[in-house]
Amino acid sequence: MARIDALWPEAAEDLREEQILAAYAPPQVPWLRMNFVESLDGAVTREGLSGGLGGAADRLVFDLMRWWADVVLVGAGTARTEGYGSMRLPDDAASWRLAHGLAEQPVLALVSGRLDLDPASPLFVGAPVRPLVLTVGEAPRRARERLAEVADVVDAGTSVVDPARARAVLADRGLGRIHAEGGPTLFGTFLAAGAVDELCLTLAPTLEAGGVGLIARSPESAPTAMRLAGILRGDDELLLRYTARPADQESPRASASGDPSSSRTEAPLS
Repeated sequence: MARIDALWPEAAEDLREEQILAAYAPPQVPWLRMNFVESLDGAVTREGLSGGLGGAADRLVFDLMRWWADVVLVGAGTARTEGYGSMRLPDDAASWRLAHGLAEQPVLALVSGRLDLDPASPLFVGAPVRPLVLTVGEAPRRARERLAEVADVVDAGTSVVDPARARAVLADRGLGRIHAEGGPTLFGTFLAAGAVDELCLTLAPTLEAGGVGLIARSPESAPTAMRLAGILRGDDELLLRYTARPADQESPRASASGDPSSSRTEAPLS
């Protein structure tokens, strides 16, 4: 196992697996966590993939955060680009989850307005739990019918996916611990809607240059006050955890928007 030390809020060396899991326990339910990795100069991919940026510590924490999830939320474009396959946690994870009152396996939820997904993909065929596809009322009917054979296809908007409605759909299914793995469009849309509770960001010790992107993309600016919740270190990687500030500590823009779980904007998702 990769060595990981805690730097803040309390220092500790060579954390055990259970200590790392405790550091990422959702403080309440419902809770939506976004997870990303970026280089020192802000690149979110290497040769088009985010997986090339993270080292051993990032990969370990990436896997362990899924242990807490009721549902793993991913944009369809990210699932295709990153080559997602069947999401089956190992036996030790399944046992740990059962011991902590969770289902043996988390649900995979894909966000797609166009339903450009292959029903024969391992995403569906090899899934240990029937996946969920969050889409829109205007999604192509034939694609909806094909996917309905291998997944639960649920509307979360009319022409674009509404983050507040997406969260409500998940909550109605008892999926309150939401672990979102991107990509940037999904993050930007949920951020602009005030629907993100936490960001877990790995700072990779590399400079990439080239085409540097953002971890969140949205048609509108969405300044969102965050507070530092934890810092872990694995070799030269920093694993940062930020949570959204309480309503009485938010920025003027955030507090003026009202309920942080309400949707303030919608944006198209793949």
